[in-house]
Amino acid sequence: MAQSVPAPLPSAAGTPVQIPAAPVPTGASAWLVMDYANGQVLASQNADLRVEPASITKVMTSYVVAAEIKAGKIKPSDQVLISENAWRGGGGGTDGSTSFLPLGSTVALEDLERGMVIQSGNDAAIALAEHVAGSEQAFVELMNSYAKKIGMANSHFMNPHGLPDPNHYSTARDLALLGRAMVRDFPEAYAYNKIKEYTVNGIRQHNRNGLLWKDASVDGIKTGHTSAAGYCLLASAKRGEQRLISVVLGIQSDSQKQGFDLRENGNLALLNWGFRFFETRTLYTPDKTIAAPRLWKGADDTVALSVAAPFEITVPRGKFDALKANIDVPKYIVAPLKAGQPVGTLKISMDGKVVAQAPLVAKAAAEEAGFFGRLWDGFLMWWDKL
Repeated sequence: MAQSVPAPLPSAAGTPVQIPAAPVPTGASAWLVMDYANGQVLASQNADLRVEPASITKVMTSYVVAAEIKAGKIKPSDQVLISENAWRGGGGGTDGSTSFLPLGSTVALEDLERGMVIQSGNDAAIALAEHVAGSEQAFVELMNSYAKKIGMANSHFMNPHGLPDPNHYSTARDLALLGRAMVRDFPEAYAYNKIKEYTVNGIRQHNRNGLLWKDASVDGIKTGHTSAAGYCLLASAKRGEQRLISVVLGIQSDSQKQGFDLRENGNLALLNWGFRFFETRTLYTPDKTIAAPRLWKGADDTVALSVAAPFEITVPRGKFDALKANIDVPKYIVAPLKAGQPVGTLKISMDGKVVAQAPLVAKAAAEEAGFFGRLWDGFLMWWDKL
């Protein structure tokens, strides 16, 4: 049997503001804007519509490479051979974007990462895949495995570069989750996304994300375009302590310049809207005791409960005082408990609707009482249930 009781909330002064509808990106088949801190979706349209992600796929490739580096399986200094498969698949035999890597050459892995992220080189993506997993097919298995761990429930990858395939798809929601994971898990690798240009093989190459030039707060993430996918852009910006992620997909245009402008302006409008009308606050930290309910059969009478990680929430500006907090915990919390063991749930609501929740954990280990203490509490629990 569980019980729900109110919990204290920090006060926050502010005047509520009237929030207009989110600006709809012109021509987009799907779009979304998300708060980075907690993954809350502030606004969206067709967020779970399956679409071709085009070269935004390379964010998934970058994530896998960064994860394998962290695991110690590869190193940034590794020299990677540019195979015929990479050369042909990356531009030697197609009209896809390329980093102009010579067939049979060797390139440092970190330079391939830059070429893939900044110039969107398909050849670099394939070369990285082959180096990490031995083949594109084996690498794709890693991509799909990591995607599931991130929480991308409606995505499936067939290649590391994003060229069309009937079984290669994602959604606006999943791509935003991917962008969030990239920033959170691998900030050093993510930093490549804000580099505006670099030179390789004597060729100066520019980042295809035009937002880097339009707004100084933007530091990523990735563009994409194929005839089928249309013009796409996954973006992120940080202003002060707040970071937002936006994604605009499926813009069709016969004009490349217009396609670029529409995907950039659509994302920028969503980011500006999110920063203007929403704010993120930290409500609780692990060092703060939120509640101390009765502990049964324990050496102590109560157990201190807290969140396991900083608990942040994003709400319309001026609306923090409208939040209400409740904790759901079992009627009988019985020792022993380990430090960090989940005990209940913290729920934050606004206007009668739960808007965020997090596990409540024991701040410290709770030891059992002695024999007679356990016996007495056992009797009281039995009596209470009658």
